[in-house]
Amino acid sequence: QVQLVESGGGSVQAGGSLRLSCAASRISFSECSMAWFRQAPGKKREGVAAVWPGGDSTTYADSVKGRFTISQDNAKNELYLQMNSLKPEDTAMYYCAAVPSWVQSPLYSKNYGYWGQGTQVTVSS
Repeated sequence: QVQLVESGGGSVQAGGSLRLSCAASRISFSECSMAWFRQAPGKKREGVAAVWPGGDSTTYADSVKGRFTISQDNAKNELYLQMNSLKPEDTAMYYCAAVPSWVQSPLYSKNYGYWGQGTQVTVSS
């Protein structure tokens, strides 16, 4: 059974940084599109960053470009999201997602079949 487990969330002040991790089991990163999504209370789930199979190509939501970086360690089967210059509007539950294929729209949540339980990020002003 595929399992995705996020960690690294927490509370920081605006301008601070956090690094989220997603430990994956029973999937191959070389075959999977991977992504980070977030959902704030009362809002739709939003694709934040994604990486296509193999890890060489990435894409980001406009709201996080230049501040967030997605990366992966294929040997460890771990996905990361480095978040810098955090803003209060980045406050949300962050989820790791995976699909064992190349997808044309990797920031679209319906493309993904595997999800983690989420890790909370809270940014105070």
